[in-house]
Amino acid sequence: MVSEEKEEVPFNNIISTAAANGAVEKWLLQVEKAMFDSIHHVTGEGLKSYELKPRDEWVLDWPGMVVLVCTAVYWTKGVTEAITKGQTKKYEEMCTSDLLKVVDRVRGELTSLQRKTLGALVVMDVHARDVVVQMAEDGVSDARDFKWLAQLRYFWEDETLRVRMINAEAQYGFEYLGNSSRLVITPLTDRCYRTLMGAIHLNLGGAPAGPAGTGKTE
Repeated sequence: MVSEEKEEVPFNNIISTAAANGAVEKWLLQVEKAMFDSIHHVTGEGLKSYELKPRDEWVLDWPGMVVLVCTAVYWTKGVTEAITKGQTKKYEEMCTSDLLKVVDRVRGELTSLQRKTLGALVVMDVHARDVVVQMAEDGVSDARDFKWLAQLRYFWEDETLRVRMINAEAQYGFEYLGNSSRLVITPLTDRCYRTLMGAIHLNLGGAPAGPAGTGKTE
């Protein structure tokens, strides 16, 4: 797969249009399945290698969306452990140091693709750190505290990704999004996440509306 930004993700298996006798409705479904399988595979591999390298080096080796989702999985795990052990303040410092290392990387020599990945990661990292700062200030000491349950949390379970927020749970789609940039995540964005996650959980949808640059796409 080649995204608009020229990021490449290899397919796990080769698709033969000849085997489908040129029937577009057959081989396009195979392309779609190959997309899901490939992103699922790359995400799994990314998660395995996350702890084998310094984070600011690891982020340069993987597709943008894989970087964002793997860091989200490890952030969820890290915050849960920090809350349980009563070390949110310490974890907040770790988040800040991770963020500063990524910012230092952005100032160095990078390909435009790596720069895009890190740009998106910085936005997510800032929000992740802000969440931890707020919870440390509020003295959250139980992993079942609503202030933590109300965050968008990612889990790798039974060889697949699940996303949870409050009482809603959604299966991660493994749909290839290319390496798009991120705009901004505000407390309002978080409230929209909660509303939309609740809606998806009930098989409903949503339609964010508002002025430009406020975070609708996010």
